[in-house]
Amino acid sequence: MKPQSSQDPQLQVLEWAVLDERERRVALLRPVQERGEELGAAVARILDQVRADGDASLRALTRRYDGCELDSLAVGDAEFAEAEACLDPALTRAIGEAKARIEAFHRAAAPQPVSVETAPGVVCERVTRPIARVGLYVPAGSAPLPSTALMLGVPAAIAGCPQVVLCTPAGKDGRADAAVLHVAALCGIRRVFKLGGAQAIAAMAFGTESVPACDKLFGPGNAYVTEAKRQVSALPEGPAIDMPAGPSEVLVIADASANPEFIAADLLSQAEHGPDSQVLLLSDERAVLAATRTALERQLAALPRADIARVALSKSRLILVGSLAEAIAISNVYAPEHLILNVREPRILLQKVENAGSVFLGAWSPEAVGDYCSGTNHVLPTYGYARAWSGVSVASFVKQITVQELSADGLRAIGPSAATLARAERLDAHGRAVTLRLDALEKSP
Repeated sequence: MKPQSSQDPQLQVLEWAVLDERERRVALLRPVQERGEELGAAVARILDQVRADGDASLRALTRRYDGCELDSLAVGDAEFAEAEACLDPALTRAIGEAKARIEAFHRAAAPQPVSVETAPGVVCERVTRPIARVGLYVPAGSAPLPSTALMLGVPAAIAGCPQVVLCTPAGKDGRADAAVLHVAALCGIRRVFKLGGAQAIAAMAFGTESVPACDKLFGPGNAYVTEAKRQVSALPEGPAIDMPAGPSEVLVIADASANPEFIAADLLSQAEHGPDSQVLLLSDERAVLAATRTALERQLAALPRADIARVALSKSRLILVGSLAEAIAISNVYAPEHLILNVREPRILLQKVENAGSVFLGAWSPEAVGDYCSGTNHVLPTYGYARAWSGVSVASFVKQITVQELSADGLRAIGPSAATLARAERLDAHGRAVTLRLDALEKSP
């Protein structure tokens, strides 16, 4: 499995049946994330600098990394108004339509209050409360991402978080992306700061003269942002984070019914994200793999971000499997961020999916609609974290608190069980907290 040159977009077809266990592990390896000692130390210095010097360090770091001088870190009313005025009406409509669908799905999927009488006189409940202070990070590296502002801003609004802060990098002109500002305003977010990178994470984690400290941080980013989120969340007083994250990825499972042109387009839609992205295609049809490889080469030639996609493809795989069941088993081991089931009967395979961030069923469900406007969330666990983590949702922005209330009869009914379990664990005070009450009930009229 010699790696392909970054100048050679042609992907090697691997036959799963002839690979030994070591070769199979290598075939599913992701590109190594940039998390060396040098990166960790650089991020730690930025965090320390922002923690010590606040806004002054944010201005200096923005000047150094983003190449612009900011009079104000915060976006003012005039900049919001100018952003609204300059947007293409077609883009405004598309954003509005996407927001409506995202809101509809997220409202329906939001955690609901629960109340259950588990025994006569014993009522157990679950209530939700919004996280008080949340920080949203919207990248703007090679391109601004208003879709990420939607994916974070909509569930935060539905959850009712009292304080929502959004950070997004400024361009060379010192202005935030107009579409991102439009989305922020649509979601009721007016505290927007022109900050990017690890310094934005530090500002929202610790607070500065301008930026409020937050209880939980959300959003994707580059290696510096990811490492900054990891470091601040590990601090005793640090904020929580949405999830561990890595580069974008997609795994496609295709059978003989799949259109190779569609498959190639789906693979490239993730490969163009970044050179560290990874795409995989698993099929039980050798002809599908060969035709997809040809389509990749043809489509890549016309892609504006071809150089980025070409590097990502050099770390990607086309794999011939013995059956679709075997393909699903491999996918469950890999645990992809995005899983496309481009097969004749995708819902049969869906029943066997155990690990995936988001699944796309059939020939007419490109992953790109999930990125923008189907209604689900595109902030998803990557790098295999889908084995244990879920994507961002309204549940990510709330705390779920359990409540219990017992009547006297309820305590009589279940108290003896609690006392017995306390004795088994040799926790006498636990037992006494119950038996004292039971004794009081016996003595009362």
